Amino acid sequence: MGDESMKWLSIPCSKVELCLETVLMGGQCFRWRERNTDPKQWIGVVGGNVWTLKQSSDTLSYQIHSPPPRPDPVTDLLTPPHAQTEDHEAAIRDYFQLNVNLTQLYNKWSENDCHFKQTAPSFPGVRILRQEPVENLFSFICSQNNHISRISAMVNKLCTQYGDPLLTIDGEMLHSFPTVQTLAQGHVEAELRGLGFGYRARYVSQCAKIISEKDETNWLCSLRSLPYEEAKKQLLALPGVGPKVADCICLMSLDKSKSIPVDTHVWQIATKNYLPHLKSAKSLTDKIYREVGDFFRERFGDYAGWAHSVLFCADLRQFKDKKESSEKPRKEKTAEKRKVVLKTADRSKYKRRK
Repeated sequence: MGDESMKWLSIPCSKVELCLETVLMGGQCFRWRERNTDPKQWIGVVGGNVWTLKQSSDTLSYQIHSPPPRPDPVTDLLTPPHAQTEDHEAAIRDYFQLNVNLTQLYNKWSENDCHFKQTAPSFPGVRILRQEPVENLFSFICSQNNHISRISAMVNKLCTQYGDPLLTIDGEMLHSFPTVQTLAQGHVEAELRGLGFGYRARYVSQCAKIISEKDETNWLCSLRSLPYEEAKKQLLALPGVGPKVADCICLMSLDKSKSIPVDTHVWQIATKNYLPHLKSAKSLTDKIYREVGDFFRERFGDYAGWAHSVLFCADLRQFKDKKESSEKPRKEKTAEKRKVVLKTADRSKYKRRK
């Protein structure tokens, strides 16, 4: 069971630098949810541990519920009492990439782009997670022709069916993400089809077998050290990985901050605000995909993938209320200005008539 009396630990972090709701529910990852007992807390599984998160205006607070450890007298004697706490804080900072100054990036992007400047006030604190590549890869294989809630359901089925049980919190047993070796077993494809994965079941199975057969046990993580184009090329050789899935993995787990995943949302954002000549295109071709990505990279620079994610979140249906609530004061202010202008014009006409 989760320890409800566990002490909360905190890191100084404003909502301008990190907005948990937008980041955790914005389509980057699929295993976070609001707690049943407290909707202001978020619970998820990262690196084999169960994390609980909450935030105030200037603080990110966390609990990390580790599964019961196996007895290891040597490790227990050599590990100082504070080491685990330090490791947990480092894991939080790494996962949210808190070393990146988001305020500076937002200011730079707003100076360079009027559409971003208009969007940014409604969507502060949108940053890219640094996820574990295996979970990131298989989650986005499940994302093809899917929406966020259904992707989340599929990823949870993967974990429940093939992951290790960790802890029960809020009446739910949480599981680790399955290993590549587990997903590579011969029976997995048929079982996934039975669970509703459809054609994605074959991609998951084949992809796992290919990765498990590679010499390097950490092959996916090794792609972090390669240039963006080479890392993407190697990902594209995997079954079920097209340009968009490859770019998601590059951006969200392989440290390629210039990577631009282009789907219909991003294509529509580009045609509406930047590249109107693409409106006549009937489908998202490889040529259009590259043109949209290159445009974002040229406009937003080294962290173009981060800027693109702000605009992507602003286009998601689940954040529509957030966008409208921010736009309402601006519309009311504009309406008031119009009233003043009309009143002034009416006075001028009245004076001329006199």
